[in-house]
Amino acid sequence: MKFLVTLFLLVLLAAGAAYWFAYTPFGPSNETFVEITPHTGTQAMASQLQGAGIIRNRHAFELLRLVRGGTLKAGEYRFDHPAPMTEVYNRLVRGDIFTHALTIPEGYNIFDIAQAVQDAGLGQRDEFLQAERQHTELIAEWTTNAPHPPDSLEGYLFPDTYHFARHTSAVHILATMVRRFRQAAQQLNLQGDISRTVILASLVEKEVSQDAERPLVAGVFENRLEKSIPLATDPTVIYAAMLENRWRGTIHVSDLQSNSAYNTYRRAGLPPGPICNPGMAAFRAVLSPAKTDYLYFVSDAAGHSRFSATLKEHNQNVQAYRKARQR
Repeated sequence: MKFLVTLFLLVLLAAGAAYWFAYTPFGPSNETFVEITPHTGTQAMASQLQGAGIIRNRHAFELLRLVRGGTLKAGEYRFDHPAPMTEVYNRLVRGDIFTHALTIPEGYNIFDIAQAVQDAGLGQRDEFLQAERQHTELIAEWTTNAPHPPDSLEGYLFPDTYHFARHTSAVHILATMVRRFRQAAQQLNLQGDISRTVILASLVEKEVSQDAERPLVAGVFENRLEKSIPLATDPTVIYAAMLENRWRGTIHVSDLQSNSAYNTYRRAGLPPGPICNPGMAAFRAVLSPAKTDYLYFVSDAAGHSRFSATLKEHNQNVQAYRKARQR
């Protein structure tokens, strides 16, 4: 009888200890990161969590694994408050890993995106640029019949806020952005020569920031293309300089005289590819351009655009803009 009582007390004590280890909050009060690498075993994982101060006892964690079961997932985890071991365990089963936010505004080009990726701690800028040039098959469904085979994913990395784990590959990041473009294309019901639409939308995106003016700018571009008048748009000249690693923040005469296929001052028609990644407003403008006789536009001092049908009127608008800037 005495043995049974002793045994009962021991079991009760063990159960109490197990409950205490499992349900009493423990852990850091400050932000602490723990990265569990793939194929890490339960024992090694428990030791790592204990060493980082996330759990009290690795043996209790291993026991919890035997009782609960489930697959513990690798990844980077963020802990910032004391928590029961069961909460820690459940997070690892769910794969509740820490992700980095990556915000891509409308009009970012591949160079901007690559820098944003690096700034977010998701990879190196140059490695990202290399990957996006090597994986143009991601956009084959829209560019197979394009006049110029793409050598970049420019234009198809849709602007949005994304969340990625720290060691997400560049290819996965790119594929996610292209998938978001596919969703937007379906929403917009893009049809026909989609590559042309993307190029035009990228020009509209970079030329004007006022959504109300985008259809007018799209209409100007369509009118000039119809008349075989060079588009003469500065953003393409800037992009050409970026591609050749010679952009220094100011357009020089040499830029305007460049033989680049993106120099729309010297070459009529569209450039061979997009110059940025446009948003929904730019796409909608290209799909429904304003029907006018405008052939020119220039910014005014208030950040809007003035449109004109004749070169004489355009030159007057340019002079007015220059005078306003001198005040």
